[in-house]
Amino acid sequence: MCRWIAYSGTPVLLSQVLFEPSHSLIDQSLHSRMGVETTNGDGFGIGWYADESVATPAVVRDVGPAWNNRNLREVAHHVRSGLFFAHIRAATGTAVQQSNCHPFRHGRWLWMHNGMINDFRLLRRDLAVAVDPALYPDIEGSTDSELMFFLALTFGLTDDPPGAVARMAAFVERTGHSHGVQHPLQMTVAVADGERVWAFRHSSEGRSRSLFYSTRVETLRALHPDAAFLQEVSDDTRLVVSEPLGDLPGAWNEVPENSYGVVQPGQDAFHAFRPDLEQDVIRG
Repeated sequence: MCRWIAYSGTPVLLSQVLFEPSHSLIDQSLHSRMGVETTNGDGFGIGWYADESVATPAVVRDVGPAWNNRNLREVAHHVRSGLFFAHIRAATGTAVQQSNCHPFRHGRWLWMHNGMINDFRLLRRDLAVAVDPALYPDIEGSTDSELMFFLALTFGLTDDPPGAVARMAAFVERTGHSHGVQHPLQMTVAVADGERVWAFRHSSEGRSRSLFYSTRVETLRALHPDAAFLQEVSDDTRLVVSEPLGDLPGAWNEVPENSYGVVQPGQDAFHAFRPDLEQDVIRG
């Protein structure tokens, strides 16, 4: 599968999150502890929001492994952002190519995914024809992850992210069941619009891939007053990660099964995530 990080809060150099923690995403690209594969070397990507004067987030992706990419290290040590995504890929049947690396971008929106649509090759056509014809030409790659993004866009992501992702998940599951696939969907997803981050953990069989969120910064400061990083960031700073970045006691909490969280200044919240398999598809 894959590993990913979503960061929201005080603008920091990307390197402080991607390289410096003891079990950083770069370390996880070689030594994942909780992923299906130990090594995630089928490409990487980072996406970040600069400021409001820039219409879209920046995205850098490559097919090489993250652990020895000089360009990634160069960018990470010079780019500062208050909202960014990072993803390392372990391919699940589609080609190792730049257009298949996460995160995916459409306008102001970023999307990344860990998991898979089971028997995707059987379901791909039925899923693809449901994408809004106006959006379809913007699909660049061949992954299930990008197709999930464009289905969510079709089903109203820009107006109602939780509802659109639920409609996407339900549509994938119904399509899978129609083809005899017992457990069609496995997903942890992050999506952002430049101001907020939504993170989803769900699977058809109720055994979703790992996902964690960071404890509130003010609580961590009290627990670890000597941790320099905690003194530099605001109380609103949050991370959502596929697996913890280190072993700091009290720093990480598991995202509940079949739930989604919203990260935004002053109003973080968790909600149940229950795709309605009986609901008809509603386009946005």
